[in-house]
Amino acid sequence: MTGAAAGLALAAGAPVAATPTAPRTRGYPFTLGVASGDPLPDGVVIWTRLAPEPLEPFGGMEYGKKVLVRWEVADDEAFRRVVRHGTTFALSEYAHAVHVDVRGLRPSAEYFYRFMAGSDISPVGRTKTAPALGAGVSALNFAFVSCQHRVVGYYTPYQHMVQEDLDVVFHLGDYIYEGGDQGTLGRGHFPARTLATLDDFRFRFAQYKTDPDLQAAHAAFPWIVTLDDHEVLSNWASKYSFYYPQESFEQFLVRRANAFRAYWEHMPLRLAQLPQGPDMPLYRRFAFGNLAEFSVLDTRQYRDNQLYNDGTAPPDALTRDPSRQMIGAQQEQWLFDGLTNSGATWNVLAQQVFFSQLDLDPNDAGERYVMDAWDGYEAQRNRIVDFFHDRNIANPVVLTGDVHANNACEIKKNFDDSDSATVGVELVGTSISSSGDGADTDPGRDALASQLPHIKYYNVQRGYVRCQVTPEQWRTDFKVVPYVSRPGAPIRTDATLVTENGRPGLEFG
Repeated sequence: MTGAAAGLALAAGAPVAATPTAPRTRGYPFTLGVASGDPLPDGVVIWTRLAPEPLEPFGGMEYGKKVLVRWEVADDEAFRRVVRHGTTFALSEYAHAVHVDVRGLRPSAEYFYRFMAGSDISPVGRTKTAPALGAGVSALNFAFVSCQHRVVGYYTPYQHMVQEDLDVVFHLGDYIYEGGDQGTLGRGHFPARTLATLDDFRFRFAQYKTDPDLQAAHAAFPWIVTLDDHEVLSNWASKYSFYYPQESFEQFLVRRANAFRAYWEHMPLRLAQLPQGPDMPLYRRFAFGNLAEFSVLDTRQYRDNQLYNDGTAPPDALTRDPSRQMIGAQQEQWLFDGLTNSGATWNVLAQQVFFSQLDLDPNDAGERYVMDAWDGYEAQRNRIVDFFHDRNIANPVVLTGDVHANNACEIKKNFDDSDSATVGVELVGTSISSSGDGADTDPGRDALASQLPHIKYYNVQRGYVRCQVTPEQWRTDFKVVPYVSRPGAPIRTDATLVTENGRPGLEFG
């Protein structure tokens, strides 16, 4: 039996700036582990990459050579009851990555999968399909994560996350960091420069994926991923480089094409997400029966450039310009169409940057907002909030990464009026490791949050966010570790907040 496999006959062009030759190296090829993702009621993507020497060109594989890879999906971890199997080719044009879109599976079912190349067998991964469309679902357990800068910390939160009973994991961006920094933990970046070529990005993704804690988390659950800025270049926006205008639009789009290509090669994504040059169709939607529907957004590829040198500024006619776009007009309409047609109890936006208003000078006569966040694109945010409110969208929830801090916010119809109606909630997850150890308290930010009544909770330690969703309530546990600068940190639940069905807002549980 065969399955649809992205490795069989990809129609995209040749890689950009790829190394033309590489020495042939033999060894165990599954050094980067396995992963699964984008679960549907009848299927899931399973992924691996052949790379016996991950930090060598083409992972130590022979350039120009395609390798036959066998795959199996079973009901049991011992593979006594194999339900799907097939073969595909790992192609050097795609760094010998393998993406198999396995179909014909049962809804809401646990499966195990593995790959074989020659006599070598990969680690075993566990995955799970989504419930049937429209099916009644009594509970959904998931986690969301972001921002895993390997140079500044160990991935200890993942050690604890794999002990959870989760249906799916959402990664909201900054899977890698693009700089050449080395740090002091012996986890420095390779190559030791800011990434630009396709080889550069392939090396960096491979280096990150050698981390055993990250591999374990991928092998334990299906992931749904989206990218933010550091997968390409800090605070990039559409065709605008962090180095603009020194780096031209054309130069940056080559960098973006290389980054997107390597991202797709290393993530459990379908062929539908394969980049065409500098363009990658990444926003997409996932339903978990009638319980929750997730609109996964792309807030980088279609945005207008950040105002005021990408810094902070008070609101004005420019920041409030109705034509300014964070997600683009087409994605906005796609979002509204999905929300209109949703029959889910909970309607979720899985996205990257701070959505709620965040005035950095709440005690001053003026105001100051981050131009890289939704505050710099106020009119489009207001259209989304108004849509939540005016169309009576059921239980809007926004999931956010990026800021290396936990926040729980109530989304107000008018953020400038604390008595304004609450139309939904935003849950902001801290980083896995970015910004280092963090702290239980931050006097400056604690004082800031205390002056912003729609922010109900704030914390600056590392960790992940676990959500338990039922038809009656959404329970959010903010899980944190005291340090990531050395291995072995314990974990605790710093806060639990609850939102009741039909009652937008947050209460401590």
